[in-house]
Amino acid sequence: MNRIAVFETNMGNFEIELFEDKAPKTTKNFIDLAEKGFYDGLIFHRVIDGFMIQGGDPEGTGMGGPGYTIKDEFHKDLKHNSEGILSMANAGPDTGGSQFFITLDKTPWLDGHHAVFGKVIKGMDVVKKIGKVKTGYNDRPVDKVVMQKVSIKANE
Repeated sequence: MNRIAVFETNMGNFEIELFEDKAPKTTKNFIDLAEKGFYDGLIFHRVIDGFMIQGGDPEGTGMGGPGYTIKDEFHKDLKHNSEGILSMANAGPDTGGSQFFITLDKTPWLDGHHAVFGKVIKGMDVVKKIGKVKTGYNDRPVDKVVMQKVSIKANE
């Protein structure tokens, strides 16, 4: 059974089902990072209303990562076909690491370019609220949106 990522932020909490069954390598990477506390205290550094919220960069600039990259993992059933899709951010093929984004709408043009590995199952209102924050240069929130803790739990 797929596990759940619990995001505790300074704007509220939300939960994402991780598609371990269809994206095993990508979800393992995310789970390993979450379980060692990598995401705790990081910010959502890029927010575009109606498109997505992005986080997972230890530098908070969009340029950082975990010190390694992973291969893109695509599954025919996993598409950017709704809001709440969790997908890997990257700078081109096979350059994903720790950065991810969550969609605020359908984004089909990202299919085959960004690896989908989860979907929001609880707290989409919080994700949408984050998507509405005031942003400045480079779509960066004016007031920090912080992932205070990202933890992994069993799917009951």
